Parts: sequence; C-alpha cells; structure tokens
Amino acid sequence: MGHREDLLEGAKRCLLDKGWVRTTARDIVAASGANLASIGYHYGSKEALMLAAFMKMTEEWGESVGHSLQGVVPSGASADERNAATWDAVIEGFSVNRQFWQVQMEVVGQLEQHPELKKTFAEVLPSGREGMVAIFEGVDDTEVGAEATRTVGSLYHALFIGLWVQWLIDPAAVPTGRDIVEGMHRVLEGRVLDPADTPSGAVSDN
Repeated sequence: MGHREDLLEGAKRCLLDKGWVRTTARDIVAASGANLASIGYHYGSKEALMLAAFMKMTEEWGESVGHSLQGVVPSGASADERNAATWDAVIEGFSVNRQFWQVQMEVVGQLEQHPELKKTFAEVLPSGREGMVAIFEGVDDTEVGAEATRTVGSLYHALFIGLWVQWLIDPAAVPTGRDIVEGMHRVLEGRVLDPADTPSGAVSDN
C-alpha cells in the first residue's frame, strides 16, 4: 500500500482504539508508519482523513452485513419470518463490531461541532435508507425504488438507530426480531393495549 492507503488504515485503527475526540495526528502517524506531512498532502487535514476513515468503516460494515445475512432467512419464509430473522442478525452484529458502534455514537455527538461531518452524514442518509430496505428485502440496492426508500427506509433506519442505542445501554434489554415484528403488528392493527395483557406492575387475578 502507498501512504494514502496506510494513513486510511491507520486512522481506522485509531478510531476504533481511541475514538474521534482522543485521536491525534501523531497517533495516526504512529499507527500508519507514514509522516505528518503526508496527512496534509493526501487528505488536506487530520479531520478530513478521519472522516474518510469513518465513512470507509461504515461502507465496510454495510458489505459485511450483506454477507452475514446470506442463509439467515430460510427459503420460503414469510415476510414476518424474514423480518424477524434479519433483525436478529443485525442485533447480533452489534456484538461483533462493538468498538465500531461505540465510535458511531461518539461521532454522532460531534455533528454540531463539525459542519463538514454533519453535511456528509446528510448526503449519505438517502443511500443508507435505501440500503436498509435492500437488507431486509434481500435484494440489491438498485432494486429499491425512491418511494420505498423514503417511507420504509426511513422506518427501518429509525428502528435500527433505536435498537443500536438500546443495545449500547443494555444488550440484555434489546428485543428479539419476533418482538419487533409483533410490536409493529400491534401498532398497525390498533391492538397496542391488548386486553389480554396484564398491565406492567399489576398482579393478574389468575
């Protein structure tokens, strides 16, 4: 690899080991074997290099998810079964890439201080939603239409972020794929407060 690629790999390692705020240019130089001048030459600034490294990590995560989901959904599965199995696989993936998701949370907290970072997030948001639909439908991104991206993609993205944050707080409290599918059905079918349920904290008469 050349210095440009070495710097990118070094920045990725630093992000995972030290996070966004604590990583310095010298850390990246030490991890990459390059020199300080090469950061400016190839990327313009340390922040630009870290942004490139972060986006590369996110791209690699998307590719790894696609591979990990192969064979997860059984042949002939119903829409509910596909959805539940996919959510289970996505949630399991949080544990495999714990450092990455911790960095993601830290980076989100930096958006207001780094306009360029926020702008990049906004630019990739539509493709991220499109990718979510593709993951859950088991198709290529090119098969996902604009309306599905805008509606279903936004829903999946919102659920994904919520689950990711819940997992960071307490992995044991994260719902299963079946729980998520059941919850969606109860909301859409107007049976959230199912009479058969015992209210939280209440004691059943049975």
